[in-house]
Amino acid sequence: MILSGEQFIVILLILPLSAAILDLLLPKRAATAVLFLTALVLPPAAAGLGAAVLKTGAISYRIGGWDTPLGIRLYADGLSTLMLLLTSVIGSAISIYAVSYFAEGSNPAERQRIDMFQPVWLIGWTGLNGLFLSGDIFNLYVCLEILTLTSICLIAVAGTHASIRAALRYLPIAIAGSLFYLLGVAVLYGASGTLDLELLAGRITHETHFLIAFALMVTGLLIKAALFPAHYWLPPAHANAPAPVSALLSGLVVTAAFYILLRIASGLFAPVETPGWAGLLGILGAISVLWGGLQALRQDRLKMVVAYSTVSQIGYGFLLFPLTLAGSAAAGYAWNGAVYFALAHAVAKAAAFLAVGALMHQIGHDRLQEMTGAAWRSPFILMAFAMASLSLMGLPPSAGFVAKWMLLKSALLSGHWGYGMVIVGGGILAMAYLFRVLEITMRAPPEGWSRLPIPKGLAFPAMVLAVTAVLLGVFSDLPLRLLQVGPVVGGWGRFAP
Repeated sequence: MILSGEQFIVILLILPLSAAILDLLLPKRAATAVLFLTALVLPPAAAGLGAAVLKTGAISYRIGGWDTPLGIRLYADGLSTLMLLLTSVIGSAISIYAVSYFAEGSNPAERQRIDMFQPVWLIGWTGLNGLFLSGDIFNLYVCLEILTLTSICLIAVAGTHASIRAALRYLPIAIAGSLFYLLGVAVLYGASGTLDLELLAGRITHETHFLIAFALMVTGLLIKAALFPAHYWLPPAHANAPAPVSALLSGLVVTAAFYILLRIASGLFAPVETPGWAGLLGILGAISVLWGGLQALRQDRLKMVVAYSTVSQIGYGFLLFPLTLAGSAAAGYAWNGAVYFALAHAVAKAAAFLAVGALMHQIGHDRLQEMTGAAWRSPFILMAFAMASLSLMGLPPSAGFVAKWMLLKSALLSGHWGYGMVIVGGGILAMAYLFRVLEITMRAPPEGWSRLPIPKGLAFPAMVLAVTAVLLGVFSDLPLRLLQVGPVVGGWGRFAP
């Protein structure tokens, strides 16, 4: 029996939520089996929804059969479906990795942390899927808050002083971002009388209250996305969390905030768009690209290198906003390039953090200068890191290359030579700090060295994601074609070339 698109939407929301509840009620082995089952079912469900969207166009699902304004609607178009596919692939790989990661802990207390990780992560997975399917601007906030709270808990799950400190450092900035966004939603509802995105698209005008709502919501999302200068919480949080949590934070949590910003700033608030705010976002994005790359080059811990790389990579997506003010061709390349960059970065960065975590699990530290010969001792896991680095640097045939090429082409077509130089310069910086890592690990190993066996549960998820980052570059046609499937909500997808 072939399921409909609406049924796939229900599965993507109900399954991880049910799994989280069962995880709290069942014994440990049964709970782990539920996690594995969820990880196996969600990718095909997301793929089934993608096939339905390609076949029939954007899908609208009314919860309980209630129509707006009383009911809540869920939407699945090309962009949201791509994000769901991304989440399912990365989430499944991290779920499998986490079970092995915590099981290999050095003491019973560390091994028991999987009992805390599993239900919290499954709730976060539910929030992610709900966020990408939400057609209501307040439900976007609710799902974002679920994701934020679970992220804070996951950062602290390691139980170390550094991880708890990083979680407490993230907490106030996360609350501040949420407060700005919620205030914007309140102003928007007071001015328009609705929270449904489709209805809002026809009611927003260039009036003061809409400008205020837009400014508040964008500010909150910039904080959540860790764009410069609100990035200070990100490196310690990502570097001090357990490896599967670092991969989740960098691969999915930051991407979720950027996704909402795309939704509201690239169509919904079109009547209030000005070159000023677009230029500001572009400048902040350019600073993030260069500042994050320079900081990554200065780090002496491998996880901090990868964490600051996230600060740098985030900036590329924000170049979209000034570039979309140009002609239609340049805007189309910018839109596709920014979205594809979000996909490429999420997969490659998750793979990099998983690879580093596997290496740290065997060596016991991430001090870069003391990792001489790591490539000789753990060649499989360093190969995964190298393939992920290929995409982060933007070298062919990876997904990062496809994304940067489209952004660069948009910059050249629109005459934004400065942004073009930033794109190239950011790639050079990425080569510098990532080749530095590879050069150190590929040096001759110390005397008396031996191979370090990496558990398959740690090695293969990292390799799968690294290979995916390359395959997304080789087979980019299908994701880009899916991205062109127009949404139900008016104004979205208007940058398609």
